[in-house]
Amino acid sequence: MATSPDVARPGSRSLRKVVGASLIGTTIEWYDYFLYGTAAALVFGHVFFPKADPLTGTLLSFLTYAIGFAARPIGALVFGHFGDRIGRKKLLVVSLLLMGGATFLIGCLPTYDQVGVAAPLMLTGLRLVQGFALGGEWGGAVLLVSEHGDPKRRGFWASWPQGGAPAGNLLAAGVLSLMTAVLSDEAFLSWGWRVPFLLSAVLVAVGMWIRLSVDESPLFRQALAAAKARATVEQPPLVAVLRHHWRDVLIAMGARMAENISYYVMTTFVLAYAVGHVHVGKQTALNAVLIASAVQFALIPVFGALSDRVGRKPVYLVGAVGVGVWAFVFFGMVDTRSFGALVAAVTVGLFFHSMMYAPQAAFFSELFATRMRYSGASIGAQFSSVAAGAPAPLIATALLKDYGSATPIAVYVAIASVITVIAVLCARETRGSDLAEVEERESVPVG
Repeated sequence: MATSPDVARPGSRSLRKVVGASLIGTTIEWYDYFLYGTAAALVFGHVFFPKADPLTGTLLSFLTYAIGFAARPIGALVFGHFGDRIGRKKLLVVSLLLMGGATFLIGCLPTYDQVGVAAPLMLTGLRLVQGFALGGEWGGAVLLVSEHGDPKRRGFWASWPQGGAPAGNLLAAGVLSLMTAVLSDEAFLSWGWRVPFLLSAVLVAVGMWIRLSVDESPLFRQALAAAKARATVEQPPLVAVLRHHWRDVLIAMGARMAENISYYVMTTFVLAYAVGHVHVGKQTALNAVLIASAVQFALIPVFGALSDRVGRKPVYLVGAVGVGVWAFVFFGMVDTRSFGALVAAVTVGLFFHSMMYAPQAAFFSELFATRMRYSGASIGAQFSSVAAGAPAPLIATALLKDYGSATPIAVYVAIASVITVIAVLCARETRGSDLAEVEERESVPVG
């Protein structure tokens, strides 16, 4: 399918603007989302579940954290449907507003001591809004870049929005680390934890200004024009995905298992493990995640570019095998209580995670046709999060409580790695795919 002049792909300056807007937007959304996870590990057990013993309080706190993942597939379905019908840009604006609003309101919530059981219920409701928004954010952000970019460098450019995850985690851990450094434990638990949530309002204002300045995806505009020219009744994107791309959805879901589980175990659960089980200081644990996230932010575009040279599958497979093996080393290093060992444990874990996460954006985008790409990529990514990232800290905490050892947690990560290796081996290599040709080959209208 030739690209018509009025929808020609933009030049490098325009592409960089789109990449910058996607990166900043995803950083803000992940800041909001990871802030909750970090606070769940360190704060919410005391503030919203004070009557439970410390480990049970952490378990209940992670349960509210996991509930947010249940809303992500719903967000993927809703945002995917409208993103494939009316465009990527509009839905990204809505997702940012929802996420930022929910995060700000969490900072305003009363505590359990003030209103009783209503406090954790309100917290859970706002977490569901966060999950719904993030379910629609990821697909739109990576597609906006993938559909603007050059096929030969799509892995590199599409990896930049993926950098929003470590950047958001870096920002969330950094703000909380600063608060714990300047406040006493009493002040931090009383009011200091609220400040990072309230700051979300400022970040969202900046993100909205940037996001509104970018253009809609040229490939989407082209596909929409072609659909109107055909004057036929199209299948709903969800139906089209399940009919034409069900195998690709399963591959994406399997590919996410090791990536998602290892990330939340090595960045979120590790905080609760290091502070509550190994008795490392809060700030020491936060600083370790902070340093590792900064390293990961630099690694993601490197591995994205590598996937353009050697393929998506080889890079992804090395990462999947790596986290499965490293999980058995990871907790032993944390147990030493050495700051250097803790930093190295998380950094190496995120090194292998980056090898999966960096090519993932281009890999998943290249599996689906344009008019069902938002739905397909989002469904594959977010439905797996319910089985992977959602229960990961919860399962890890429960295993630690039952066995008193981290070895079962390492086995859990290794099993996820085996699933991911099988899924990626079943996938076709997508490096260099022309997304317009994928649209022409696979988008089938129904009239």
